[in-house]
Amino acid sequence: MQVIRTVIWVLVAVALLLFSINNWQDVEVKIWEDLILQTKLPALVILSFLLGLLPMWLLSKAGRWRLTRRINSLENSIKAAVTGNPNAVGTSTQLDAGSTDTQAN
Repeated sequence: MQVIRTVIWVLVAVALLLFSINNWQDVEVKIWEDLILQTKLPALVILSFLLGLLPMWLLSKAGRWRLTRRINSLENSIKAAVTGNPNAVGTSTQLDAGSTDTQAN
């Protein structure tokens, strides 16, 4: 899998290099009426791509972080259930349910 990922990144880099070589021309970007930014076309394309990629990358990282926390929580609850100590690691609702069970006995 790592080889496939490396090959894809090399192909993307070569495509970007060829695009940059063939389109190395000045582009004027009008920001305000009297403020004009002169830049090269490849820089503008790369910047636009990165600005579009950033929100999706952050969303992906946040989702992965949330799922990792959920998996760790589930693993801890399984470990607690296996050791026979149900209140070792639990949420507040589990602790509340455990305290009502002990009061009933």
